[in-house]
Amino acid sequence: MKANLRHCARILLALMVVTLSATVQAERKLLDQVVAVVNDDVILESELEARINTIVGRLSAQGTGLPPRDILEERVLEQLITESIQLQMADRAGMRISDNELNETMASIAQRNNMTLEQFEQQLNQEGVTYREAREQIRNEMITSRVQQRQVGNRVRVTDREVENYLEATSGDGASNAEYRLAHILVEVEDFNDEEEVGEAREKVERLREEIVQGRDFREVAVAESDAGNALEGGDMGWRAENQLPSLVADVVPELEPGTVSPVLENSSGFHLVMVMDRRGGDRAEVIEQSMVRHILVRPSETVSESQAEEAIRDIYQQLQDGADFGALAREYSDDPVSGSDGGNLGWVSPGQMVPEFEQAMMEADVGELKGPFRSQFGWHILEVQDRRQQDISGEVRESEARQAIYRRKFDAELQNWLREIRDEAFIEFKNDDSGDTSES
Repeated sequence: MKANLRHCARILLALMVVTLSATVQAERKLLDQVVAVVNDDVILESELEARINTIVGRLSAQGTGLPPRDILEERVLEQLITESIQLQMADRAGMRISDNELNETMASIAQRNNMTLEQFEQQLNQEGVTYREAREQIRNEMITSRVQQRQVGNRVRVTDREVENYLEATSGDGASNAEYRLAHILVEVEDFNDEEEVGEAREKVERLREEIVQGRDFREVAVAESDAGNALEGGDMGWRAENQLPSLVADVVPELEPGTVSPVLENSSGFHLVMVMDRRGGDRAEVIEQSMVRHILVRPSETVSESQAEEAIRDIYQQLQDGADFGALAREYSDDPVSGSDGGNLGWVSPGQMVPEFEQAMMEADVGELKGPFRSQFGWHILEVQDRRQQDISGEVRESEARQAIYRRKFDAELQNWLREIRDEAFIEFKNDDSGDTSES
């Protein structure tokens, strides 16, 4: 009897193992089924789920509400389809992101977030994303960004006349477009017919002003002494454009230097003090640090692969380390025809003028230091900062900001048109369910 029971138990256990194995295989099959065919590529259920999990983790960490699951799946799948089309375009064009470049980018992202790579990896894990998954996603984002810049950037042109019109439109009738971060103190007067109350209020506000002039913090005074509704916020009034300043301070604020308290001001509410905590924009001098830079660019092309371009720039860098003349190498090897013919010279460069990768390397370099090789959307660079200076470039900054604003607006509009074009031209077949039903788009 016991032998029969043991025999039955073995059979039951074997059936359970077979059933469990079949279940696991079915789950794996379900997880890895194709959800869409995109030209020569496929998107798997596992890819869709991984991307959804990444997005949900990020949104949850930000405290952002989530749409219904079906809507989220639809939007994420469309994102993957558009990404696949662009990655296939990049593959046909021979665009690659090397491991060295990707490593540098990952380190840069961690640094911008004030983390080490180990801390960055831990943060990703907390959001439900492995470091490997993050690397591949960032690699894909870098590639699609280059595809977009190549395909869409060539369609965008900004004319001098457009810049002039933009500056005229944003400057209105010639008034300053400055904005001010203001703080305010009120010593209230309920009855201006009461001479004693008025005298006490005036004495108090003048005492407070003197204490601020002597070094007491304006916001501390506001919290402790102001009768205004924003006293507990340190009297903070936020940013105000010059044409939106309260009439009481409209003539005073533009003349105040940041950190300087105003004279005592009076209106029907009582006596006031105001301080400009910060200022931005407007017509005053804007002094920035400029860098005198020269560079060498090696650009991948139809005849030069990514790996060949990287190998060439590293060879040039070694020659420079060995004492070769920068200008001579730039004239011989640089793929930037304008600067290359002038020994790589770019002249005085202002912050925001170059693409982010170039600017970061430029700002990190000491005068006389070689920086690189590093990759931007244009190719592989080596740069040298030859000098630095402080320069008032108020006019140039406004023009540059206007040009960038117009370019960004045009690029974004053209990018949406281009994405619709490539989506419409692609062969896309959706796999709807386990029965194998499909639909085409």
